[in-house]
Amino acid sequence: MYIYNVTINIEETVHDQWLHWMKNTHIPDMLATGKFSAAKMCKVLVKEEMGGITYSVQYTTDSKTTLESYYSENAPKLREDGVKLFAGKFVAFRTELEVVSEH
Repeated sequence: MYIYNVTINIEETVHDQWLHWMKNTHIPDMLATGKFSAAKMCKVLVKEEMGGITYSVQYTTDSKTTLESYYSENAPKLREDGVKLFAGKFVAFRTELEVVSEH
């Protein structure tokens, strides 16, 4: 199992709009690709020197192959949607995680 983790720092001026969009549009759109079985959104409690509010969104997928399919088939459009709405108001970085143990 793999986790596609997206960490986003969003400016406070658009935070509420962005959070609503994430919960009601973007995360459902990600799940609707059929490439992810679950999504978890967490607020990062460490304050960033640059300001803003930081979140980690973790999408669970079954394999690296499925994740690669997401990158080629879905990622450009889904990323573009966020940039259109919140250009210059956020920074994001993405991490792939392989689950090695669950208890």
